[in-house]
Amino acid sequence: MAVRERPVSGGLAPREETLGSPPNVNRADCPSRGVLEHVTSRWAVLILAALRQRSYRFSELRRQVGGVSEKMLAQTLQTLERDGFIHRDAKPVIPPRVDYSLTPIGHEVAEQVWTLTRWVEGKLDHVLGAREAYDGARET
Repeated sequence: MAVRERPVSGGLAPREETLGSPPNVNRADCPSRGVLEHVTSRWAVLILAALRQRSYRFSELRRQVGGVSEKMLAQTLQTLERDGFIHRDAKPVIPPRVDYSLTPIGHEVAEQVWTLTRWVEGKLDHVLGAREAYDGARET
């Protein structure tokens, strides 16, 4: 993989990309694969969907996304922030206050995963029926 410089505020930052070829998530070395893994992880989908409506403090978000541990929530938020999907706003007050919200590109990807979650919920009966039929055929 070649490294190409890209402009950012205050100078240039390296960006890994394969020069001369467009992104292809099916290619093992394509950086888009990692981004896809980040936004489609179990917890990222739920976090992004929750943040569609409003910003949340860490503890509020943990309650909103049932079942996520503090460690997994912190790791997932950090990954999504690094990828540019989430903005972390730490306010210098006592006690400390940190709010998480979506960036513009975060709103875009959140809409995509929201559509997927609604589709899954709408097709749940079909999937559960298919599982039951599959499992029943295996038992005989």
